[in-house]
Amino acid sequence: METTFYINNPDNKLVDNKTTKILNNSDALSFHSSLKNYKPTPLIHLPYLAKKHGVGNIYLKDESFRFGLNSFKCLGSVYAISQILKDNPKIKAFCTATDGNHGRAVAWSAKLFNKESVVIVPKYTTDQRIKTIENEGAEVEKFNGNYDEACAYAEQISNNNGWQLVQDMAWNGYEEIPAKIMAGYTTLFKEIEKDLDSLPDSKADIVFLQAGVGSFAGSGIYHYLTRYGKNRPKTVIVEPTEADAVLSSFIKGKVTTSKGRCQTIMVGLNCGTPSIGAWNILKSGADVAVKINDEYARAAVRELYYPNGTDKRIVSGESGVAGLAGFFAIMKEEKFKILREKLNITKNTNILFISTEGATDINVFNEIINSAK
Repeated sequence: METTFYINNPDNKLVDNKTTKILNNSDALSFHSSLKNYKPTPLIHLPYLAKKHGVGNIYLKDESFRFGLNSFKCLGSVYAISQILKDNPKIKAFCTATDGNHGRAVAWSAKLFNKESVVIVPKYTTDQRIKTIENEGAEVEKFNGNYDEACAYAEQISNNNGWQLVQDMAWNGYEEIPAKIMAGYTTLFKEIEKDLDSLPDSKADIVFLQAGVGSFAGSGIYHYLTRYGKNRPKTVIVEPTEADAVLSSFIKGKVTTSKGRCQTIMVGLNCGTPSIGAWNILKSGADVAVKINDEYARAAVRELYYPNGTDKRIVSGESGVAGLAGFFAIMKEEKFKILREKLNITKNTNILFISTEGATDINVFNEIINSAK
């Protein structure tokens, strides 16, 4: 029988390693605040959606407004590149592999510092996503392989051409830059805390975090562990069924490559192997890992676009809604009853989601929202 979830028993203690040392010594929020056009993205209260699903409050952080790039990814790439250039200002070009948003973010960040960029995309990347990256000034090459293979190719050509690799996935021997990218992501969690602190009775009880290689989710867990320790919110890691790298790693007890096809509409999560820098943090502070089918992502996109009551309409892409989609699955399916009990989801529970992207592929987005009519 297929395993669709894992209940973790975290120790709530961060491992002392290169990744956590970099996170501890970073102040990404101060850097981001110094950039032109910096503005915290909105935290949106959705009371009617909460009422529909029988919980206390639902809050959603909308990253579609981030620096005009429609995704949170630029927080990591621009911070990492700024730190890299402090040590080596003569770098001429940055290179990365991407499913879409990270590549655009690296291209935008490189351009901000008057540098060139080369972006490698896997074979399934749509023309719309490629065009969006090219519009930021990058040279884009489609690689005949999946995301993990594209990462290996990006490393190879970076070494051959003297380019600087800027990958959000860490492996043995390549940990420093992914950690700086993770540090950049902490800005959005600090913004959330400031917004929640200004609202009555609004501490998040459960946070849903989507995972590709796990860097975003690891950044969130790092934030909550350092701020709250064992009193942190409960955290749920959500992945697509066909790219369940984190869940597979929890089941095996070590970094493991997914046996899925890595083909899902949640393309930003189409990653086969977790980042080793993120994995140690996920083990320390994730309560549940769960994988879901694409149908839940489609439902979540429509739920936000066609809101309940007077809730605000939110435009969120297929990867952006993954956390909410995981919540829908847990609340609906009988096999997840044990997770509802483990997480203690009641009519008084406050839940936080992060929409990590807007409609980054407008053709796919339109197909989803129009199928509801």
